[in-house]
Amino acid sequence: MEFDNIKSSAALIYDEFIQNADSRTEDWLLMSSPLPQTIIIAAYIYFVTSLGPRIMENRKAFDLKGVLILYNFSVVALSLYMCYEFVMSGWGTGYSFRCDLVDYSNSPQAMRMAATCWLYYFSKFIEMLDTIFFVLRKKNSQVTFLHVYHHSIMPFTWWFGVRFAPGGLGTFHALLNCVVHVIMYTYYGLTAMGPKYQKYLWWKKYLTTIQLIQFVMVTSHICQYFFIKDCPYQFPIFVYIIGLYGLIFLFLFLNFWYHAYTKGKRLPKVLQAQTWAHHTNGVMNGNAGHEKDE
Repeated sequence: MEFDNIKSSAALIYDEFIQNADSRTEDWLLMSSPLPQTIIIAAYIYFVTSLGPRIMENRKAFDLKGVLILYNFSVVALSLYMCYEFVMSGWGTGYSFRCDLVDYSNSPQAMRMAATCWLYYFSKFIEMLDTIFFVLRKKNSQVTFLHVYHHSIMPFTWWFGVRFAPGGLGTFHALLNCVVHVIMYTYYGLTAMGPKYQKYLWWKKYLTTIQLIQFVMVTSHICQYFFIKDCPYQFPIFVYIIGLYGLIFLFLFLNFWYHAYTKGKRLPKVLQAQTWAHHTNGVMNGNAGHEKDE
């Protein structure tokens, strides 16, 4: 009886909560409730942290060179397309980069933005393949907390974004993330093509810096909300979530940077005793989590 009461109360709370959702997206794939995605995310975490490594423990690592090349450049193409759609549906066609509200109308522009938000959400499930490929190639050292946390929290939170606020100021970080992914996955794709393409990867040392800039820009943009006198953004909770997201990842990447480069842990052993001044003069190898396909 007690359990039935709890279940009934939870159902009432959920029904009241979902009444404020965007009716335009309710019938789209994975949008009916957060349960399907929760199952997918839980299965992903279980596989990459437990089941997968145990399955691969006594097996030879898979050679996925061709798959990785195709996958990485496919993500580049998808990210470029989403950049274009975000720009054409708002960020380059009317958004002010300040207090931009969600357009809940059925206008072509508003529906285009909502569809782009859903595609961005769905792309986060595609990108889970990053970790699965690590496991299949027995690169378990790269299945870090930062990596798994990022690939888990992004789709989970974006379900609520697509369901409640597909557009407006809360989508700036998605546009920025797509731009960064064009750069990141281009690097991954070229790396997967083999040693003869290493000469084209001189810019890899800037990848972590680009990611840090991304999180600074995300945090700075969303924090404008607290200084704008009158901004009737429909779901302020997302402002707090995005701001917290930006700060958490900024902290995690700064922590990574510190341990990887300032303390020299990601440098060749002969260079680990070098100072930060040497790093800034080009000693830094730039592999801030970016040697995924080497």
